[in-house]
Amino acid sequence: MARDSVGIVQTKYFTFENLVLANGQSLPQVTIAYETYGTLNEQKNNAILITHAFTGDAHCAGFHEGDKKPGWWDSMVGPGKAFDTNKYFIIASNVLGGCAGTTGPESINPATGVSYGTDFPAITISDMVKAQKKLVEFFGIEKLFSVAGGSMGGMQVLQWVMDYPEYMYSAIPIAITLRSTPQQIAFNEVGRQAIMGDSAWSHGHYYGGDEPNKGLAVARMLGHITYMSDYSMQKKFPVKNPEPNENFDFNADFEVEEYLRYRGSSFVKRFDANSYLYLSKAIDYFDVQKDNFLPEEKNLDIKFLVISFKSDWLYPPYQSENIVKFLKMKNQEVTYCNIFSTYGHDAFLLEVKDETRLIKNFLNRLYDEVFGGER
Repeated sequence: MARDSVGIVQTKYFTFENLVLANGQSLPQVTIAYETYGTLNEQKNNAILITHAFTGDAHCAGFHEGDKKPGWWDSMVGPGKAFDTNKYFIIASNVLGGCAGTTGPESINPATGVSYGTDFPAITISDMVKAQKKLVEFFGIEKLFSVAGGSMGGMQVLQWVMDYPEYMYSAIPIAITLRSTPQQIAFNEVGRQAIMGDSAWSHGHYYGGDEPNKGLAVARMLGHITYMSDYSMQKKFPVKNPEPNENFDFNADFEVEEYLRYRGSSFVKRFDANSYLYLSKAIDYFDVQKDNFLPEEKNLDIKFLVISFKSDWLYPPYQSENIVKFLKMKNQEVTYCNIFSTYGHDAFLLEVKDETRLIKNFLNRLYDEVFGGER
């Protein structure tokens, strides 16, 4: 095991009763899958919550027993890394509505004894954050040192700011927007239609039988296209035109076709189609561009680091610039960087060097300011 790794980790589970949702409905019991890295200090003021993207999970860093690949942000979380586990206590959890250990459509409905399916109540990003707050309170943490995440994780960061601004010293939203745009909603809708158009979907009650794997695979293929840039796709899949097939048997003649089919087929092995529907809809309804976002009468003092990527066309830089303008209008202290990258939206997972420099410097300055340099 590399010395800069957090090593072997285990996913743990926290269960609590009665979560009242934004729409007034409630879940009688909620289980949250989570992982932690580093040590919570005696003052319980060195905790950072890492929030994951659309199809992510609680396995942010380290290795599960027997795994060959580490968690999805292992390059950023660990000893000496951007989120330094020698200094900070890192919490990562699977979101409400997910399918990696946290209560979602695949979970058993205690009222019926079978999986919720589409009887699962509608959820929002705010509901996800409300469940996360229960987990944070479970640790006895009264104020998070920071909340950080990219893509849908960035939405959760901003939702934390909106719902619980007094519970955090800083926020690091990466590659995200104040509210979903028609184009972003359109991509999600095509993915949902692919799933619901699969004959195996059965209005969401497919558990125990055939699953809508074809529709889910197509949804993932579409989503993956939006995560890359034109340049990164050309570099990864240089077009070598095959001999024309006059019969057009529609096999994967091009490398990019084969790649997308592989991505789709592998995705269905780890993700639930109903979770895809619920989470994508929550993303569509995301909107913190409201008057109750950091009301001036509360006189809150949150430090922000906003990061975007030049080639990201799913959440383009102008949307992060709008976040910066909005925060400055609320008299908040904001550091902003638009990183040059050719990776597209996936850059938040790949541009490790630049993100590490920005985040380490930001957190170090804040640590010195909040705690007077004491470690």
